[in-house]
Formats: sequence, structure tokens, C-alpha cells
Amino acid sequence: MLMPKRTKYRKPHRLSYEGKAKGNTELHFGEYGLMATKGGYINSRQIEAARIAMTRYTKRSGKVWINIFPHTARTRKSIGVRQGKGKGSVDEFVAVVKKGKIMFEIGGVTEEVAREALRLASHKLSVTTKIVTKESGVK
Repeated sequence: MLMPKRTKYRKPHRLSYEGKAKGNTELHFGEYGLMATKGGYINSRQIEAARIAMTRYTKRSGKVWINIFPHTARTRKSIGVRQGKGKGSVDEFVAVVKKGKIMFEIGGVTEEVAREALRLASHKLSVTTKIVTKESGVK
């Protein structure tokens, strides 16, 4: 699973995923990409599952770029614990994704293969997405 190298003393407040993404809103590496149409949190397991789905479908031909990384720790208290007594322990690491952010890019494969691979990857994520291309010129 993806996680930051240094995690000591990392219990941040929840970051907002409302509004539009500032950066990474257009394709830089591949010809096709997966763009978020709503904001949300994507955990490291979802990122890994989407990556595996894409690489398996393309039979490892072409190249896949992952443009998000789970930097933020999310905490959780175990079931049955009463309120108070401080913040819970770190449960998972998430990437904060805002509307318009390109999360995955793929290149070196045909359009049909790329679209199907990105469609399979989108089913693994907790945010709604759309497939964008270099020709569409998404800004």
C-alpha cells in the first residue's frame, strides 16, 4: 500500500474536498486520463486496486501514471470506546481529490483498450469520474 515515509506525529485535521482542483487538471503524460467529477477521499487500497485493474487489462503494455498520493492520515477510534481521551489512532492514508483533478493517465495503447482500462479503474474508486483525452483539450 502507498503511504508516506515519515508518519510519526501525523494526525491532521480533515481537509476539505469541496471546490475545484487548483493543479493537475490537464493531461501531461499519457493520451487518456481519468478525471474526478466530484470531490472526495481516495484511500491507498482504492488507488492500488485501480492500478492493478488497469495493468491487468492492458496486459502490461503501454504505461500507467498515478497522479495522486495518499499523504493525509485518517484516524478512527475502535468500536465500543467512549468519547474523549484524545484523538484515535491512524486507520488509513487518503488522497484528497477535488473536482477536475486528473488521477490516472494511460498511454501507449489503443483508444479502446485505454477506455476499457480506465472504466475498470473507475469502478474501484469512491468518486465519480469521466474519461478525458488529449484531443478533447480539457482545461
